[in-house]
Amino acid sequence: MSESGAVWLVIVVALAGANLPFLLQRPLVLLPRSEAGAPPGRVLGRWLESLLYFLVFYLVLRGAYQTIGTALVMASDPGSRLLFLGRILGYGLSFGALLAFPGWRDRHRTAAGKSFAVRLLEVILIYLAVGVLGLALEYNMGSRFPQTWEFYAITGSLFVVLGYPGFVFRYLLKRSKAPRKRAQASEKSSG
Repeated sequence: MSESGAVWLVIVVALAGANLPFLLQRPLVLLPRSEAGAPPGRVLGRWLESLLYFLVFYLVLRGAYQTIGTALVMASDPGSRLLFLGRILGYGLSFGALLAFPGWRDRHRTAAGKSFAVRLLEVILIYLAVGVLGLALEYNMGSRFPQTWEFYAITGSLFVVLGYPGFVFRYLLKRSKAPRKRAQASEKSSG
């Protein structure tokens, strides 16, 4: 993959990833939420599920860094380029499945909405995933430069700026309440 292609791939993935927590109401991370009247053993189970989820999250990021960063890509061989793109696609699919799992697990619950703190945590975790993709691509090209705190401050700020359209959609855009009332009335009449 060329340097400009890798840069554009990271930018497109960052743009989609920065807006995802604001556009979706379903949770993207598995957090230990307490339920009213839940037995104490269930609360401990939620914490263990959450810890296991973050362990799998870490292992997926580490595996992606290893498989993408150490892949041998020959510029003249279409097979090696296809294999490399397949590894990137495999990382994207495994990370997408990891983000979809909490929403799938809570699919039978009523959607209470996510707080801003949960959305911020999701943005940070997606920033880490996009950063791992960028570092792996840079490592694969053979020119991995040392990053200091300034690099992370700038890329984190850029990631937040890329997420601004989703933030505007979720928190600043005025929506009319008439369509919601009509939808609620049609649900009551059909149910």
